[in-house]
Amino acid sequence: MRKRQVQITKKGFETLKTELHELKEVKRPKVVDRLSHARSQGDLSENSDYHNARDELDFLDGRISELENVTNNAVVIKTKCNGGEVGVGTSVQLVVNGNEHVFHIVGEWEADPAEKKISHTSPLGQALIGRKQGDEVEVEAPAGKIIYKILKIN
Repeated sequence: MRKRQVQITKKGFETLKTELHELKEVKRPKVVDRLSHARSQGDLSENSDYHNARDELDFLDGRISELENVTNNAVVIKTKCNGGEVGVGTSVQLVVNGNEHVFHIVGEWEADPAEKKISHTSPLGQALIGRKQGDEVEVEAPAGKIIYKILKIN
C-alpha cells in the first residue's frame, strides 16, 4: 500500500508537531496515571473513572497515531508566490459580489474556514490553484455558481 503524501505549510507542520509532542509527553502520561489509579480502586465493572480514563486513552492513542501518520508523510511546502500563481502557502485577495476577502491556501490539515484558511483540496482551493492575478474562477456552491476574481496573490 502506497502512503499518501500530505501537503502542508511549515507553520502548519510545526503546529502538528507541537500537538503531537503535547499529546505524547504531557497528556498521555497523565491519563495513564489516572487509569492506573482508577484500576487500583477495585471493582472495574462499576468504576466510571476507570472507563472514562480508558476511553480517553483510546482517543489520545488514536489521535497520536493519526498525527504520526500525517507528520511522517508530510511534504512541507515553501510559502512563496510561484511565478505569480496561487499555490499552497499563498494568500489570495479576491472579490466576490463586490466584497473583498483574503484567503490563505493551506494543506488539508491546516484548514480553518473561520480563519479564512482554505484547503487546496476544497472546491474554492481547487479552483484557485495555478491561477494568476486578474483571473476569474467559478465555483459551484449550494446557492449556485459563485464567481471570484483574483485581485492579488502574496
